[in-house]
Amino acid sequence: MISILKAAGQNGYSLELNLKTVPTETLKKNETEARFSFYKNVDEKNKITNSTGYKNTVLNYNLDNYYSAENKINFNRIENDLEFKHQFNKKTALNLELKTVAAFENNLDFSAINVFGGATFEYAFNQKNNIELGVERMSVFGKATILPTIAFYSKLNAKTSFEVGFPNSSIQYSNNERNHFSLTNSFDGEFYKLDQSKTISNNLRASKISFSQMTTTLEYERNVDRNWFLNFQGGYQFNKQYTLTDDKGTTKFNFDASNGYLFNIGIKYKP
Repeated sequence: MISILKAAGQNGYSLELNLKTVPTETLKKNETEARFSFYKNVDEKNKITNSTGYKNTVLNYNLDNYYSAENKINFNRIENDLEFKHQFNKKTALNLELKTVAAFENNLDFSAINVFGGATFEYAFNQKNNIELGVERMSVFGKATILPTIAFYSKLNAKTSFEVGFPNSSIQYSNNERNHFSLTNSFDGEFYKLDQSKTISNNLRASKISFSQMTTTLEYERNVDRNWFLNFQGGYQFNKQYTLTDDKGTTKFNFDASNGYLFNIGIKYKP
């Protein structure tokens, strides 16, 4: 992963460029992503963040194991994420999110556009502990679903903090300004509209492809100097699902992507 980030004062922005490879025994998924984010503190109580991104995904699989005569599929995802945060007082805040996603194979049309997002209520018990509760429309299981979200944050001391909830949980530790460790468990998924419905058999046709998995990773980030960071990540992906589905998200074909280890090496630049 390569990231370039900038921020200044009450307004800020960031630019991220990411390269990722996710292999299994029979499938390999390569992702290239670019994202630009901007935030503005309107006043002491209101903050707006807008993020726009593009991701290209290429799926390669073994010809001998699957129905298709082609072993390479290309997908595109354009996303705009608008977030608004209102701080009622020192203890309570409301977060609203509107995420518009166009996810398609090669040809973009209106049917490939989906709207996600929701509302989250945040309450701080004290300076070290707070909780977030909300409801969001998301795609963590590979199809559009309305789900509850929860996150409890706690800062144990100056070096250690943790988050427990859904869809993400993590524990973070930093022994100095240069070393940062984290153990993370997350649920994530997405789906793409196919250009043409795939005929799998006489009675089976699919119009979308879906990806979902649960990932547990151990990450180490090293601040080499003031601007450059090296990132090492290793972990395991569980319940990996790569499927072809109909418009309702019902599985019509399963690629049988096996669980497996995950290894990433990244470099990040912050001016």
